[in-house]
Amino acid sequence: MEIKSVGVVGAGQMGNGIAHVMAVAGYDVLLNDISGEALEKAVATIRKNLDRQVSREKIAAEDRDAAMARIRTTETLTDLGETDLVIEAATEREELKNKIFETLVPSLKPETILTSNTSSISITRLASKTDRPERFMGFHFMNPVPVMSLVELIRGIATDQETYEACLAVVDKLGKTAASAEDFPAFIVNRILMPMINEACYTLLEGVGNVRSIDEAMKLGANHPMGPLELADFIGLDTCLAIMNVLHDGLGDTKYRPCPLLSKYVEAGWLGRKTKRGFYDYRGDEPVPTR
Repeated sequence: MEIKSVGVVGAGQMGNGIAHVMAVAGYDVLLNDISGEALEKAVATIRKNLDRQVSREKIAAEDRDAAMARIRTTETLTDLGETDLVIEAATEREELKNKIFETLVPSLKPETILTSNTSSISITRLASKTDRPERFMGFHFMNPVPVMSLVELIRGIATDQETYEACLAVVDKLGKTAASAEDFPAFIVNRILMPMINEACYTLLEGVGNVRSIDEAMKLGANHPMGPLELADFIGLDTCLAIMNVLHDGLGDTKYRPCPLLSKYVEAGWLGRKTKRGFYDYRGDEPVPTR
């Protein structure tokens, strides 16, 4: 199956990044969100990021203009029904994703491939709520999408080979690298990454080190480009907590118990960069540790 058009559900950080790379690769993109303001912001962000790529000579100005021309937006979810591939990139809440699929599925073409950008939720379980488990799979991009070269492809128990190969061909056309993951909680990247971030939270809670010392220790001692608490703020502490809950519930092992301090920050609404406060306070000229 040749995929020519892509529908993206959700115009947030992941959704606009996916729309960006799809348009640059030559796909016609229809970006959906319930908020017109979010769609306007997403298009402005894509334009800004494309301008940055032009200034760094990553792409030509004419390629930027062609990519922008391929992107359309809609506040009506069912408008995505005529696309060849749909990528759901909504908030990491299973009930929300299921509601989206329930609304979207009746309008889809029989051959349309339906995928989720979920970073942790069971693909088999999500697929079972649709009319096409054979044509459903996980399509997990890394953040920020235009920069990161990895895409996790996750097959549910019913995903057929044709669907997998079609999605693999899309990854190749994007110039990215696919990693095939089995349908276990959090897949590969977050199965390893999130417990490290969670352990950094415990290290902070127990007073082993403060925010700055923990991050500096991992950057200089383990050669990580970002410290774990800085990275958590970048990802979003609510997302980190949601993934830890999926790991804890899905695998039933106490080593995945979310750190109480992480839960407390989320309860306070301190979700990281997107709310201007998390393990760092971003309201000034420079980030300042909050502990």
